[in-house]
Amino acid sequence: MTTPAGLSSAVLRLDRPVGAQRLPDRGEALVRFADAATQAPFAERLAPGVLDTAERRRADRFARPQDRGSYLVAHVALRLLLGALLDTAPRDLVMTRDACPECGGPDGRPVLVGGRAHFSLSHSRDAVFVACASTPVGVDVEALPAPRVVAQSEDFFHPDESAELAALPEAGRPAAFARLWTRKEAHLKGTGAGLGHGGHRTYLGTGPAADSVRPHWSLTDLPAPEGYAAALALRAPSAYWR
Repeated sequence: MTTPAGLSSAVLRLDRPVGAQRLPDRGEALVRFADAATQAPFAERLAPGVLDTAERRRADRFARPQDRGSYLVAHVALRLLLGALLDTAPRDLVMTRDACPECGGPDGRPVLVGGRAHFSLSHSRDAVFVACASTPVGVDVEALPAPRVVAQSEDFFHPDESAELAALPEAGRPAAFARLWTRKEAHLKGTGAGLGHGGHRTYLGTGPAADSVRPHWSLTDLPAPEGYAAALALRAPSAYWR
């Protein structure tokens, strides 16, 4: 998987040790992709010794095996990677949530207690992405949607983005929609606002290249498997004070 400079990315397999890792410098991100279809059996074996009680309970609530598998792969992969970066047993990592920057509620971005690293994860069907950085980071992956989903979601986007989607040939809308959606969600996950706040306020664009620099944030489209789109948002070091 090839990525822009400053972004380290590779396929992560759960049937072998993660190995020693270096916490990325400021302005860099470490991104790992995992295929849940092949890695779910290994995640099932590792989960009891890696995940905390809340994560295991949530995994048990999934009705569809594919959903359970992608959840387990994402959360096991995240803990293994963070454990390697911080030289800490994966199960000993304690996670909580920041306050939402929009409403002040307790559902902001997930963070590590102690704040030694920042992280984000995303899974869609069998595609899993995990990102770690020294500043706040958001990652998202989405399968290309059906045309009816594109038609039903225009109110979430900036008016100019909705106009761009409407102007495209129908066959090109799902890919453009997925690019835009992952950019939106990665950025909102990075800020901690989430999809319930502000998707329509910020223009990110539907074009084939993401904005490389935004005020306080960089935004990068990630290489993704056929039928998916993925994006990464990274807080600029100069804009981060924590």
